[in-house]
Amino acid sequence: MDKLPPKQLVKSIYQELLPRLQIESVNPHNPIEVNYLPQPWRLLGKGNYAAVVYHPDHPECVVKIYAPGRTGFEEEVEVYRSLGSHPAFSECLYAKDSFLVLKRLYGTTLYDCMHLGLPIPKQVIGDIDEALDYARRCGLHPHDIHGRNVMMYQGRGLVVDISDFLHQEACSKWNNLKKAYYWLYLPVFYPLRLRVPYSVLDIIRKCYRLGTSVKTSCCQLLLKLTNFRYLK
Repeated sequence: MDKLPPKQLVKSIYQELLPRLQIESVNPHNPIEVNYLPQPWRLLGKGNYAAVVYHPDHPECVVKIYAPGRTGFEEEVEVYRSLGSHPAFSECLYAKDSFLVLKRLYGTTLYDCMHLGLPIPKQVIGDIDEALDYARRCGLHPHDIHGRNVMMYQGRGLVVDISDFLHQEACSKWNNLKKAYYWLYLPVFYPLRLRVPYSVLDIIRKCYRLGTSVKTSCCQLLLKLTNFRYLK
């Protein structure tokens, strides 16, 4: 974090944004609620932990603010320290008081690409694969990589959420997304430029989460039964 954000931006964060911003985490499995955002700040996105906003006078930076009660701020700062500089990742310019100032990445999430019918070339998938391999070489563990956490910009792939890269448990989301890309998207959606309504994408997301939860529960039950058999 040897690069620094504009001093006027940091001043505006402390004097205008933080005292008046109202965000809350209603459900840890759903995006947070932004109840009030002071002018002239603009909402760029929101996840299950934090909101991402920017000031129109400083569009080259974004501010990621964690909702009250949500953990992960210190871990995300550590991940950015480990990543350093890489074209597929943002960079942290400032971090304090549960918010980070990040270099802004432009693009469209793969989730939104599906909704808009935008073609996703193989280069995007390859770029993201290479970026995740780079993160592993930095001692990190890419985690929770799904369609809303990766973007496409001018035909290249970007990773926009690295907040869970310290989690060491296995995560198959990216591999599952790649399988869907090669087995379903390329032969069907890509040539036809099909647009998928958000309502359908949301159903798919919820079904995937439910299926993953059921699979995990079954594995845990099988493990307990196996251990019980050996203990007898």
